[in-house]
Amino acid sequence: MIQLNLLPDIKLDYMKARRTKRMVVLIAVAVASVSLSLLILLFVVVNVLQKQHINNLTADIKADSQQLESTPDLNKVLTIQNQLSALPALHSQKPETSRLFKYLRQMVPNNVKISQLDVDYAAGTMVFTGSAPRIEDVNTFVDTLKFTTFRTGSEEPKRAFPEVVLTSFSRTDDGSNYQITVKYDPAIFATSQNIDFIVPKTVTTRSQTEKPSALFEQGGN
Repeated sequence: MIQLNLLPDIKLDYMKARRTKRMVVLIAVAVASVSLSLLILLFVVVNVLQKQHINNLTADIKADSQQLESTPDLNKVLTIQNQLSALPALHSQKPETSRLFKYLRQMVPNNVKISQLDVDYAAGTMVFTGSAPRIEDVNTFVDTLKFTTFRTGSEEPKRAFPEVVLTSFSRTDDGSNYQITVKYDPAIFATSQNIDFIVPKTVTTRSQTEKPSALFEQGGN
């Protein structure tokens, strides 16, 4: 069978170009339709759904606020809750005062007696008042306080009492009376730290004698 091409080449090219143009137009219309649909969808989401969601949230917040405001003694409840939440931090800042007597046994010389000890944990000071048989015993106590150190973990030792002052001294028939004021490092009473208290080894204290004498004098003596 013999086929004859009756259309000239120019006609064929023209028809192909028209088909291509028609396809491009259809694709462009489809893309434009999709873009327009997305634009309409975004407009609906932003201006309708989102506004409705915001209005719902506002209504919920208003309702919850009204419910809270109607709660009896709300301010008292909130105050108690705040105080309870602050208790752990306050407890960690509280000085561990039970360490004081352990420290005294370690650093007070055997011949020195304490008749009164005033500790101000807020100011970080101690005032020792007492007596000793000799002035040398008082000087030994002062030097012990000056050179006593402490260490936390692997840190370098620090002075436990950065300031030590013999504020008063007097002689009596039985020996000497003294008053010593010291400023201590608050870390020695910190509950969050384990303290290694280091007293000079040349001092004979109550913790180093087999039969230690009384540390505190009786009030009437």
